[in-house]
Amino acid sequence: MYDKDLTTIDATNLRIELAVSSYHAEITDALSIGAVRCFMDAGGQGTQIVRHVAPGSWELIGLCAALADKQRPNPPDAIIAIGCIITGETTHDQYIAQGVTQGLTSIMVNSGIPIALGVLTCQTIEQAKERAGGSVGNKGHDAMTAAIRLAHSIRALREPAT
Repeated sequence: MYDKDLTTIDATNLRIELAVSSYHAEITDALSIGAVRCFMDAGGQGTQIVRHVAPGSWELIGLCAALADKQRPNPPDAIIAIGCIITGETTHDQYIAQGVTQGLTSIMVNSGIPIALGVLTCQTIEQAKERAGGSVGNKGHDAMTAAIRLAHSIRALREPAT
């Protein structure tokens, strides 16, 4: 478990890309704002963070795959997938959530680029609001914290020992 003290994370030398679902935009915009605020509070600059939009959480898989493509010039140090999946009248949400998490996991493992999961899976819109800046906090902020820490951990493993 990690603490949320921003003095322990440093984004000054990182480039982060956000993949944000536009479905449930009220929620995903709030999560995105939380992630960007965390990045800036940790010393990141506006030129080091880029936001890309996907139509829904399912499409985050394709967008993140493109962002993590090894042939792409100047790949990011980390990616954050931001979405919101709400339980409906059927089990459709369970299939979407499982597919998204499995897809993002596969991309992260195959590319070596950290992907932080900022995709909410809630039973109600009220639960989502509580996790997008309400009484439970902002899970976009939490995802950025994880992305920054993991990017530094992976970078340290790749740097030659002195």
